[in-house]
Amino acid sequence: MSVTNIIQAVDSWREKTPNALCYQDGEVGYTYRQLGDFSERLAVYFEEVLAPSVPIMVYGDLEFEMPAVFLAAMRSGHGYIPIEADTPKERIQLILEVAKPALIIAVEEWPAIAAAVPVVSAAQLQEVFTAPVSEAAVARLVPLQPKETCYIIFTSGTTGVPKGVQISHENLVSFVNWELQDFPIENGMRFMCQAPFSFDLSVMDLYPALCSGGTLVPMKKAVIENFKELFIRLPEMQLDVWVSTPSFMDICLMERTFDAKRVPTLKLFMFCGEELTKQTAKTLLERFPQAQIFNTYGPTETTVAISGVQVTPGLLAANDRLPIGYVKEDTRVVIMEDNQLLPQGEVGEIVIAGPSVSKGYMNNPEKTAAAFFLLDGQPAYRTGDAGRIAPDGLLLYDGRIDFQVKLHGFRIELEDIDHHLNEIPYVRQATVVPKYKDHKVQQLVAFIVKEADPFDKEFQLTKAIKEELAGRVMPYMIPQRFVYVAQLPRTANGKIDRKGLINEVNS
Repeated sequence: MSVTNIIQAVDSWREKTPNALCYQDGEVGYTYRQLGDFSERLAVYFEEVLAPSVPIMVYGDLEFEMPAVFLAAMRSGHGYIPIEADTPKERIQLILEVAKPALIIAVEEWPAIAAAVPVVSAAQLQEVFTAPVSEAAVARLVPLQPKETCYIIFTSGTTGVPKGVQISHENLVSFVNWELQDFPIENGMRFMCQAPFSFDLSVMDLYPALCSGGTLVPMKKAVIENFKELFIRLPEMQLDVWVSTPSFMDICLMERTFDAKRVPTLKLFMFCGEELTKQTAKTLLERFPQAQIFNTYGPTETTVAISGVQVTPGLLAANDRLPIGYVKEDTRVVIMEDNQLLPQGEVGEIVIAGPSVSKGYMNNPEKTAAAFFLLDGQPAYRTGDAGRIAPDGLLLYDGRIDFQVKLHGFRIELEDIDHHLNEIPYVRQATVVPKYKDHKVQQLVAFIVKEADPFDKEFQLTKAIKEELAGRVMPYMIPQRFVYVAQLPRTANGKIDRKGLINEVNS
């Protein structure tokens, strides 16, 4: 199957199978007809109240209303900004300042944050969804054009201000076509929907499912956090396609009953967001010997993923570290050092060029200029990942070349956490480093030079710092371990010796 337009691809299923479920959460389900009707009505509302092309913020969890709003934005020519409902208020305020959305859709209750633009509540949204609209009003809609921004995902930024990665409709189409054509996805499959919509891993299930007449089956946090219920629910969900980070799979593999006998419907596993270790892949292959398992790779800036490879016993046996895949057909990957191309086989920075590369960071020309450029006329992105290309074309990953890490699939700028730690009154100076196991980040360790504090014990100070930090950053950015020191080590040129600390915690 080939997609040229996301809305047209989704609407084709409203025409062919209007009563098929596009979303099912337990006993609650929504059809392709409902998805089409609701998103059309909301698109007409957007067209009536908004200026062309301005972005819309969408606040919520994994509710059906979220993709309905996303499609409504596309239908009416607007980009959307997904924000997870448990995002700290300070981070939301920073995103509002950068993004300047024209409207906020609150699928879940909007927190007590002053917004300079209207906030549409869940109740008001339902009124719009059910209000009839004329065919003429629908016909007047001007949908997103190929190069216009489709969505903006905010990621960690080195200055403490999140960066908004702008993904165009053209970028998204490139990704969706690759996934539907290069992976064993059939029409009507049931996709697990587990990653928050504010995390671009969610795009790996959201649009391929809707463009192939499939069903999104949400795995919400309340279920994930109840280990017992998680494994009761999994067989009931009748999943065909599993999309997650390797870290989430590691959690599931702790349950010995999670296997093909108890969850027989699973046919396809797709991993992205962080490194898939050999041990995780080996265990999964043993539990699900008939399923197909794929390791994929790609930064948010290049639209979810640009390479993939099926994990087989032969691949495991032939590699000490799992390859991150063959690059998709419309994309070029080169290995560079100091802006020079390196010969095949040499390790350097992975640079990605092609139609899925973002136009850059929203309202941030300085960061955009530093990371994006033209390579032989194609948009290209410097990933900050080290790697090399094997003679057979497989892309091999060799870690980070900067201080950006991934923990449980979430991309984190260590300097972002440093920035917020250094603003806490009890902290004179701080830096955060990763502790690894099997090449994967297992925890974040904060080294702290403390100010005078009122606490008798260090654990009390740690608790107070964590509480302060929780109001400033996402939960996954809070270090798990705190080390208090008289001073931080320095390099010869006077900078904090983060690399030295990384070696210390990993020795």
